[in-house]
Amino acid sequence: MVEKPNTYPAFFISQKGSKKTMEKRIDFTTGKIVAPLLKFAGPVLLALFLQAMYGAVDLMIVGKFASSADVSAVSTGSQIMMTITNLISSLCMGMTIILGQKIGEKKAGEGGAIIGSGLIMFMSIGIILTILIPVLSPQLATTMHAPTEAFDLTTKYIRICGAGAIVIISYNLIGGVFRGIGDSNTPLVTVLIACICNIIGDLILVAGFNLGTVGAAIATVGAQLISVIISCALISRKTLPFTLNTKMIRWDSSIIKKILMLGTPIALQDLLVGISFLVILAIVNAIGLTESAGVGVAEKVCAFIMLVPAAFMQSMSAFVAQNRGAGKMDRALKGFKSAVSISFMFGVLMFYLAFFHGDILSGIFSNDNAVILASADYLKAYAIDCLLTCFLFCFVGFFNGMGYTTFVMAQGIIGAFLVRVPVSFIMSKWEPVSLFHIGLATPCSTVLQIVLCFGCLLFVRKRIIK
Repeated sequence: MVEKPNTYPAFFISQKGSKKTMEKRIDFTTGKIVAPLLKFAGPVLLALFLQAMYGAVDLMIVGKFASSADVSAVSTGSQIMMTITNLISSLCMGMTIILGQKIGEKKAGEGGAIIGSGLIMFMSIGIILTILIPVLSPQLATTMHAPTEAFDLTTKYIRICGAGAIVIISYNLIGGVFRGIGDSNTPLVTVLIACICNIIGDLILVAGFNLGTVGAAIATVGAQLISVIISCALISRKTLPFTLNTKMIRWDSSIIKKILMLGTPIALQDLLVGISFLVILAIVNAIGLTESAGVGVAEKVCAFIMLVPAAFMQSMSAFVAQNRGAGKMDRALKGFKSAVSISFMFGVLMFYLAFFHGDILSGIFSNDNAVILASADYLKAYAIDCLLTCFLFCFVGFFNGMGYTTFVMAQGIIGAFLVRVPVSFIMSKWEPVSLFHIGLATPCSTVLQIVLCFGCLLFVRKRIIK
């Protein structure tokens, strides 16, 4: 491949004198399986941990220095923004999968055109969301049944974070690109920068200036903006495994169609699954402020106890995409089995902590004893799910890497709307109302999804793996 340094946008690459050093990326198609999988999953896990910290710090500091209304507003508002962020991140998976398959096919040189078209598409989406979300923030808060005491604060949180939607997209785009080429360290750096900046921002604005919800929202957007700027400077020092020049940054309909074909089912699934959790939160919000704040705290705890399976889900996508591109499906299956085994061991530990010590975990985020007890009650149901997600998340990563994103979408939607939402609604009417009973909707849906995934795996073994 002939490189033309002078045609590279600074966002991606820079030249040091006349020589360049190719960054180390992991090739999943040869050699050992577990070692490179863990090597890739390690930075992903750390990145997810920092991402969880990023969201948890807001609630933690607000819970210590503001009111229960602020806690409810941040938990509801952040859940909405998380749903939107997951939508974009999932859409980026289309590009991640294509890049991974090209690496496996030894056609990494085609990556420049893929990235160029992806940039145009995602920036267009970012501009639209930056305009729409602030305008629709009151309607979103109303839809979520935000408690009366927290309604105005919830609206402000959504409006401020929505105004930074284009920053959020840039932030996720950087991670998606580098995971696709087998580099999980760069996304780790971007999250680390954002997490540090967010902690500093929260301490200054929430703890220092007593800005509560508004301070948390400003810190969130500001941290991601700083992260994107610094990350671009760091990335400009890297050498990618493909040529990218300004002519490639254009709307290529054929490439965008491929990205959307793979990414849209994942994004739609995550959107609808996210909506199902928003529906549950809306059901809980209608019960009362304490319950609303309790579930908000529990969701932040869940972001940590689900870290390992979530890390293996992303790692599986990259691992399987490369091996499918190389035609090594037996190797892809062995990687899947290894990921499930490792993930399950951590699942048992997380079950114990969440089921028997949920009050201690919840106490990290709140000083209100009633909120802590409500959160601990809800966490007992999620503890059961810890034993199941080690299977489900690895399945989802496997099928995403295979390109079976339509199936991933289908199983997610079926679990969300045929089980999770109906069960949570029924449990909310069961007297006396218990957050544990409402929370049981999640493991119930996971069981059904695992059954569907096993069926699809049997299909894959018979039809594709020879």
